[in-house]
Amino acid sequence: MTETAAHTATTTTAPAGPAASAARTVPAGPAGGARAWLVWGIGVSVYFLAMFHRNGLGAAALEAQERFDAGPALLSMLPMLQLLVYVVLQVPTGLLADRVGPRVSLTAGAVLMAVGVALFAVAPSLGTAIAGRVLIGMGDAVTFLNVIRLAALWFPRSRYALVSGLTGVAGGIGQAASVAPLSFALHGLGWTGAFLAFSAVTLVMSLLVLLVVRDRPTGPLPAGTRPRVRALESIAEALRTRGPRLGMVHHAAIMPPYTTLGVLWGYPFLVEGVGFAPGVAGTLLSGIGAAVLWVSPLIGALAGRHPGVRRPLATTLASLFAVGWLAVVGWPGGLPPTGVVLAVLMVSAAGAVAAPALSFDFARDGLPAERTGVASGLVNMSGFLTTVVVTVAAGVVLETGAGFQAAFVPLTVTTALAGGALVTMLWRRPPRPVADG
Repeated sequence: MTETAAHTATTTTAPAGPAASAARTVPAGPAGGARAWLVWGIGVSVYFLAMFHRNGLGAAALEAQERFDAGPALLSMLPMLQLLVYVVLQVPTGLLADRVGPRVSLTAGAVLMAVGVALFAVAPSLGTAIAGRVLIGMGDAVTFLNVIRLAALWFPRSRYALVSGLTGVAGGIGQAASVAPLSFALHGLGWTGAFLAFSAVTLVMSLLVLLVVRDRPTGPLPAGTRPRVRALESIAEALRTRGPRLGMVHHAAIMPPYTTLGVLWGYPFLVEGVGFAPGVAGTLLSGIGAAVLWVSPLIGALAGRHPGVRRPLATTLASLFAVGWLAVVGWPGGLPPTGVVLAVLMVSAAGAVAAPALSFDFARDGLPAERTGVASGLVNMSGFLTTVVVTVAAGVVLETGAGFQAAFVPLTVTTALAGGALVTMLWRRPPRPVADG
């Protein structure tokens, strides 16, 4: 079977194991349609807000240092604890997504984020602020996996990469919107007013999820088509399937660089490292994030129709990332020229936005739609665990008085190593996507 034929097949070939028989009885995939886009649109709006809240501290980093009297290393713990909670909960929320469905999970996630943002808004001390960020991380952890799960349950397999790519676009918009708008809100409404306003918006979105979103087009699956596979068996099934393993390595290589910048260090890097004025730095981060949004749906559409393009696309991205970041940290005499820095940021932003279209499409290979939650959780965990490590490492290095070139060395090392592993896996044996319709 050719790769394209396998990608559009209507019967899943799953690995042998406790749930193997269920893979042969999963019904043909859904047709999509207007209602599918509406349900996904409400779900992805929650993801937009999750990305907004996740990256909002980047625009407020300097204000947070003054408000909580925290240095760079201590300040980095705020978003990193949030991301650590996110990482730790990826597999549990993947299991939850497979068992209770996206509607309940997304509603609970939005409520947790709203409460966390409100607590962060009124926090009188760093300890209370940390508690707020932990709640945001718990709500954030639920969102992306369930939006991806809605895509798997409401759209045919051939559109999964496209919808995943559009999900990445929504996240990219949320990430870009967290810089300039939040910066203006902080100056206009103050710390408490700005964050309370965004908390209220998130609470309204939780009500929309409850009213509009449904788990699947045709109601619950018939008895016997979705056996309760034990947690460890679900994890083992995903790990022994090549598709999820490729997705994990790809996400670890492509997602962390720009996420690290968006979460915390991009704004300080452009202001204190490169020398841009604060307003220019915020506009640049927002502009770069917005300028590359078209990449994700394009890659998603190509991968859906021509799955053979995934290998050269993933290889090219991994190579560009490694070369670009090696140039940033290894440029003799200090940071490279501004044009080189901006080019690396542009490529990193494009890769971060496009990552879902490839990483999670790889993760679908060999698994039916009903068991994508755990695989998606593992893929997400690989990218964000790497992000947590390199972002905290950057803060520790900066605390010693070293510059941003030294601070970004850990990020460059992990990007190059993961990229090398990805290229090796892809060219040793090309991926052969198999789908359930």
